[in-house]
Parts: sequence; structure tokens; C-alpha cells
Amino acid sequence: MTELSLSGVEKAYGDIKVLHDIHLSIESREFVVFVGPSGCGKSTLLRCIAGLESITQGEIRIGSRDVTYLEPADRGVAMVFQSYALYPHMSVYDNIAFGLKMQKLPKDQIEAKVRNAARILQLEPLLDRKPKALSGGQRQRVAIGRAIVHEPEVFLFDEPLSNLDASLRVQMRIEIAKLHADLQATMVYVTHDQVEAMTLADKIVVLNKGGIEQVGSPLELYHHPRNRFVAGFIGSPQMSFLTVSAAAVSTDGVQVNLPGGGTLWVPVNGEGVNPGDALILGLRPEHLSEHGLGEAQIPAKARVVEHLGGETFTHAETADGSDLMIKGDGLSPVKAGQTLSIGVSGERCHLFDAQGQALAHQRHFTETQRPPVEHQAPIPSLPQRP
Repeated sequence: MTELSLSGVEKAYGDIKVLHDIHLSIESREFVVFVGPSGCGKSTLLRCIAGLESITQGEIRIGSRDVTYLEPADRGVAMVFQSYALYPHMSVYDNIAFGLKMQKLPKDQIEAKVRNAARILQLEPLLDRKPKALSGGQRQRVAIGRAIVHEPEVFLFDEPLSNLDASLRVQMRIEIAKLHADLQATMVYVTHDQVEAMTLADKIVVLNKGGIEQVGSPLELYHHPRNRFVAGFIGSPQMSFLTVSAAAVSTDGVQVNLPGGGTLWVPVNGEGVNPGDALILGLRPEHLSEHGLGEAQIPAKARVVEHLGGETFTHAETADGSDLMIKGDGLSPVKAGQTLSIGVSGERCHLFDAQGQALAHQRHFTETQRPPVEHQAPIPSLPQRP
């Protein structure tokens, strides 16, 4: 049962501070994912946990131990890097066993640990092969096996799938999820991939400019982002944003003026909002109707239509030049250049103040809740055969 906690962690290179007052608690057996834009500090934070970077201030604890000033080998962690870093002249078996041999463990103990890791990762038929005879996914599994044999208290992954092609990333993502379920270990994972974060994590940590923006479960961050940055970063395709103004404020919410005319009530806590205030309306692609069904409509013109088979993404431009992304079904009849009346429901919208802070929803919605029947788009009929 291994917990990981960071208290007031800061990291600076001279006068340049790259991590700012990081406070984070990771429960035993949790799978935690660090996400954020390039340069936000996520890999640096992971390296600080591993002991590969010293921190300027703060404390890092693993379990009951203060590991802030311990060497990497003494922390009880194992790290899997973006590059496989396998020895090309060694077999899979010897690559996995190398660290154990350096520790001068008995041969039978090394044999047992390597065989167990190979069984977990389905590498048993490949133990005699050299890295050049392996696929990218198999090489990454060898690198993970090299971590498993050390039986660490915490596994650390630094963008381990970024060098793989799309199909292999999907396969390895599933294998890492299975590995976490099998080992029941504490894992911390760094990625820039939205799908990896949403599908793997028990808890996501969103980082920006060296600080933590929000921590929560994938669905919590998706449905209840704390600010515009988190709302725009979590979710693929990204949330669209419109600049609006407050038309009226009541105990039920805020009424906003939409581009092209029309108004919409958004059920949020409007405390501190006054009529005329500039606000930001956030709209997820799946919550918009290309058929105009909803409480209000936004006129727009379809600029690009992406037909992906099972779903269709329409990139539209509103009267004020803002971009909207609409997710429709695979049979969407929308064509580029077509004028649309995009339907929107206030309960499905997010509203942010001029500083980008979210106004709390008064009627929370979840992924499992569907909009009322009258707001659902009809399914286009298939063309009849002649």
C-alpha cells in the first residue's frame, strides 16, 4: 500500500522557476496522469519524483518515507522513458535482467523475476530475440518489463507511447491498463495525448506554466472544469468558445446574448455578474445540434465537413467570426458552404467570466444524462435503392 505525496514542491533553474508550489496527494494503487501543454512542467515534475532532478523547495514522500533527498535507486520507484533504451546486443531476457545482475542477485531469483515479468507482458516467446527483431510495441513492453522486475513501490511513465504509430498506441494503452489492473500498483503517467489521459487515469492532474490548474477524475474535469484553460484542454475535439455578454441575471442563471442575435439562459450561479458584462460561453461539439434543435439557435456557415464514417465533425463560422465544432452522426447531410442554424441547450453549456473562471452550474449534468427528446437530432434515413 504505497501513497505518494508532494508538499510545496518547487523547482528552479537559477532565476527561472519551472514548478510553483505543487501540492498533490496520490492514493495507493491509483493511476494518475499528468497532462498539459509543452513546457508546462509535467516531465520535470515526474523526474523530481524519480530523483533525477533535485527540487528547490518542498517535500516528497513515498509511503511513510521522506524521499526528498534520496538517490533514485533508494526511492523505490521505477521509470519507463519515452525512448526504449534497450541494449541492442543483448537478448530480451538479458535486457530485462540487466539491472538485477548489477545488483548481484542470485541467478534463480533473477530467473524467477524475469519469467514472471515476461508472463505478465506476454513476452515469453520473445526472450531469446534481440531488440532489432521486435516491433515498437514489443520493445516498449521490454522496457516496462525491466521496471517490473524491480518490484517498485511506484511506477513512473514519461510519455511511453509517443514513439509508436497510432494503432500500436491503442494496443499498448490497453496493455498498460491491464498491467495496472494486474499489478494493483501506484502509477504516475505523463502524456500530451487526451485519449490516453481520459481512458487510463483514475485521476488527472492538469498542469500549466509550472502549476496545477485542477485535479480530478476524467469525467469531473470534462463536465466541471474549473476554468477556461481546463475546459479547452480536456476533451477531444476541444470545446468551442464564443464571446458573449450578459443580457440578464436572475436566481435561475444568466441570460446571454448570442452571436447573430438571440439569447440563451444558462443555469449557472451568476453572483457577481451584471447585465452587459463580457462572458465566455463554452460549447462541446457533441452538445450542439446541426439540425437547429435546442432552446436557442446560432446562425453559422459550414466551412469544413469531416466525414469519419461513424461520426461527422463540422467546422462552422458564426456571424462574429468565431469557430464552432459540431459533432454529428455518420450520416450527417451537412455540406461545406451550407448555412446552418445550430441548436444549443443552456444546460449543456459552460459559462466563464472575463478572467476565464467557471461560473458554477446549478443543475449539474453528467455523461449519462441525455437531453430531452425534443432536443435530439433525428437520424437521417438511408437512401433507397433503385
